[in-house]
Amino acid sequence: MIKVLVADDEPLIRAGIRTVLESAPDITVLAEAENGRAAVAEAVRHRVDVALIDLRMPVLDGLGALEELGRQAPWLRVVVLTSFGAEPNVLHALQHRAAGFVLKNCTPDELVRAVRAAHAGDAWLSPAVTRLVLGMVTPVTARRRQDAGERLRALTSREREVVGLVAEGLSNAEIGRRLHMSETTIKTYVSRILTKLDCANRVQAALLVRDTEGR
Repeated sequence: MIKVLVADDEPLIRAGIRTVLESAPDITVLAEAENGRAAVAEAVRHRVDVALIDLRMPVLDGLGALEELGRQAPWLRVVVLTSFGAEPNVLHALQHRAAGFVLKNCTPDELVRAVRAAHAGDAWLSPAVTRLVLGMVTPVTARRRQDAGERLRALTSREREVVGLVAEGLSNAEIGRRLHMSETTIKTYVSRILTKLDCANRVQAALLVRDTEGR
């Protein structure tokens, strides 16, 4: 069972998210929070697996909560709830170990898939958020391309193959099928790749690959 925390300052949104998630047989919402400070406390107290956190909250905002959770709950996977208008914060959240992004007007199925993907160690970005992220990334400079290339050279040939598929947006299961390897093996590869590249999540690793391609 995937244990989840929902953090948003609007009670109706929290209630709606809880209803959607608890309709899935493998997900339970153990805690809710109306601000970032409470989200950190509840995540630690209940030792949840995945936290859904709004970027805009009182007391401590979503970015502050992400930073604090990185220190107090390093095991936790965080999916950021965002909306159009919060775009400038998305890249900052990526830098603070967010495992996924969903828009508040996403479908119930998409919300459930985002939680499952985060729990499985995959990154999840809704198509709309993916377009936002790619649109905000600045053009690659020669120095950035060089730095990215140097970091990727630390990987073995198989690891470079895996991270290339991560950059294509494939899940661990899809990469495993492509390379004829088990999903567990791919998960181990991805974890090792993130450590070698000093990346907090798959999206950061994918952006490094993008930088080497000069896009």
